[in-house]
Amino acid sequence: MLEIPGWIPFQRLAALLALLAAAVALAVVDRPSRLSAALRRRFLFGLPLGTLVSAGGVLLVYLVVQDGWSSWYRPVVIPFRAWSYVYPSGMLTAAFAHSSPGHLVGNLVGTLTLAPVAEYAWSHYPTRRGSTSFGSLRENPYIRSLVVFPAVVFGVGLLTAVFALGPVVGFSGVVFAFAGFALVFRPLATVLAFVSGRVVSLFYNAMLSPEVVSSARPVFSTPWWSQIAIQGHAIGFLFGVLLGAWLSHRRGGSNPPALRSFAGVLLFAVSESLWAVYWYRGGETYVLFRAVGFALVVALATIVALTVAASDKPLRAYAPDNSLFSARRWQAGLAVLLVVVAALSGPAMLYNTFTASGDDLPGESVTVRDYEVTYAEDVPNGLTAVFDVELFGESTTTNTSGVIVKSERRGIWTTAVSTSRLAFDGESAVRVGGLGWRDRVTAVRDGYVVTGAGVAYRVFLVADGEARLAYETGPVRAEPVVARRNISVVPTATGYDVQVSSDSGTVRGPMPTENTTTTLDGVRFVRENSLVFAESRGTKVRIARQETYN
Repeated sequence: MLEIPGWIPFQRLAALLALLAAAVALAVVDRPSRLSAALRRRFLFGLPLGTLVSAGGVLLVYLVVQDGWSSWYRPVVIPFRAWSYVYPSGMLTAAFAHSSPGHLVGNLVGTLTLAPVAEYAWSHYPTRRGSTSFGSLRENPYIRSLVVFPAVVFGVGLLTAVFALGPVVGFSGVVFAFAGFALVFRPLATVLAFVSGRVVSLFYNAMLSPEVVSSARPVFSTPWWSQIAIQGHAIGFLFGVLLGAWLSHRRGGSNPPALRSFAGVLLFAVSESLWAVYWYRGGETYVLFRAVGFALVVALATIVALTVAASDKPLRAYAPDNSLFSARRWQAGLAVLLVVVAALSGPAMLYNTFTASGDDLPGESVTVRDYEVTYAEDVPNGLTAVFDVELFGESTTTNTSGVIVKSERRGIWTTAVSTSRLAFDGESAVRVGGLGWRDRVTAVRDGYVVTGAGVAYRVFLVADGEARLAYETGPVRAEPVVARRNISVVPTATGYDVQVSSDSGTVRGPMPTENTTTTLDGVRFVRENSLVFAESRGTKVRIARQETYN
């Protein structure tokens, strides 16, 4: 059998050579000079410099501000979310920070594929007839590409954080603004750019992991749509549409047909799951309103298409005081879109005005500067507890379980690691910090799965090399009854006990260690590897097994 050494590098080389060969072949057949000439007419040096500067800034935030340079896979995230208006640092950084490398790369790919279309439509060079490229600072292509475009990107990022509902993080709202702006001018090119992003992502992953070997195994997951900041994406998209429609009609150029705009918006909105409207019911439960979401994206595509294609012809109407009101048709469309933006942003502005609950955290907590970290189960969510609104059978007041992080000074209250996630992993590090500093608290769980019952377990919080018991369950009674005795597993501060209860009373003793025995009230307990058995008068029953993690 032929064996090729270095098989993995060979696969990377094959993917790279295939891409280069395709580029050379297309350059020979087509005329790349036409494309380069078109790019030079709109871009300074033919390059989307504003896009590159913006993407570089986002990468810099991840590497420096979030400490991604020294901890690429575990950046500091919690202090850089948009928690509330009383914590301006979070509002300023939320749109440009990211929760993971995958989150960062996904948004960078979206930026590098969609932002050039928006930048091309805007142009580094003025498009008005008779205008000169260096007639003023506003028309200077260097200023437009290296200052104005990144400044607008920064402003849109701030708006997506200020008007977003909940502690959002990530550049995706701005990416959706790029898409909304580009769809106004070139809907089909925008869809093509969006699809090309999938190709770029595939190439990146092929270079990162050329070969993936996988097998069936248990995994912990939440619904994919529960990880999407739909409201933040929607307002970012609408900001882009509003800017694009205003600029397009201000320039007075020809706009795409309504059907083309409708198709472009609908295809993008469906592909990017803008229809995935959901609600969090607390715990690990989410509800997806699929039909309502589909109706909303169709309505959105219709409004955008009619606004973009609307003419400058006036619309006249009488106000309540019988005065004549007049507006352009496209202005009426913009007004409708502004109403939609206000409807999406209004609840967020009210929500972000309040900070998290000031109630003390339950149980034992670990303090790291202004942060408190603890573990609790089925407690009111301190971030939503300031509201108590019920609508359509859903409520804003929910309970949560897991590793809780609170900072009263920053207005932070969050479940950093859910109970289910910790039960799956067994250990999870929570990174806290701020501008210029960072620290970590590690949550560690151990326990026993009790036969026919539940799990008896403990959770420790480790900081600065010191472990503190933060949570322990009560006694968990096994289903089997041995010699008319009930047997329970009891977590303690130092380990686990076995408890035997009968009509004559209750006795407790330490859980036997591996390959040792313990006898309590005539019942002999044996530990075999991770399994614990109870023996009495020739009967042997398994009562517990040590919990394992993935």
